[in-house]
Amino acid sequence: MAGAGKAGATGSSAGQAADAAAGKAGRPPYEQARDELTELVKRLEAGGLTLEQSLQLWERGEQLAAICEEWLEGARARLATALARQHEAGAAPGAPF
Repeated sequence: MAGAGKAGATGSSAGQAADAAAGKAGRPPYEQARDELTELVKRLEAGGLTLEQSLQLWERGEQLAAICEEWLEGARARLATALARQHEAGAAPGAPF
């Protein structure tokens, strides 16, 4: 998960946007990675693959799982930032946006 901490390290909206743009070029969107991972798991569970095919699918699955985790970590960070801004602005507690 090499890019997981990038957005937090920049500290600025412009830096986060640049990191996001760079990340989008090198990895699929969350939904695409999740869907591919789901299909890959179905193929592994169905069986009938050679050992080499199974290993290749497993390795790709690990990559996809890491991509999904990076997206989820980024989403958590964005939500935390939004909630912190709301709190700083004096918004009512419990109202997320």
